[in-house]
Amino acid sequence: MAIAKLGHTGLWVYDLPKMRDFYERVLGLTVTDEDADLGIVFLSARPEEEHHEFVLQTGRTAAIGDKQQHQISWRVESLEDIRAFHRVFAAEGVRVQQEVTHGNAFGIYFFDPEGNRNEVYLRVERDVPQPFRKTIDFGMEAAEIWAEADRLLNDGGTAYQPVQ
Repeated sequence: MAIAKLGHTGLWVYDLPKMRDFYERVLGLTVTDEDADLGIVFLSARPEEEHHEFVLQTGRTAAIGDKQQHQISWRVESLEDIRAFHRVFAAEGVRVQQEVTHGNAFGIYFFDPEGNRNEVYLRVERDVPQPFRKTIDFGMEAAEIWAEADRLLNDGGTAYQPVQ
């Protein structure tokens, strides 16, 4: 017996229209189903493969700012995707916690409108012990990002920069 993969996750929310807009318009997920009477929306990044990977439903009772989950991570396929999210988040005023290299991944940690931490990340084919997290600027050109990631990986400084 073994788990094959994570199927989906969901959040209780206060403002379903605002949260739906964020995940649909800003992150690019597709609404695959919804029930207005139940206050639930099903979303997928791969609707042709998975009916839903993410669910939003009204009924949140925790105050905004209370820690509910550690993070929700969304995998992307290219460095250009990371750079595009860097631009979109700036244009949309999305609160970004940190842009990082993990050595084995590039990521942007950010918050949705109700304060839930998310990450968009690109897997990098390197074997780097974790935790490894150093700040990097995805506003740079691609070649500069790769060079900076190499420099950060090899600089011998503190490998983990915790962020509150």
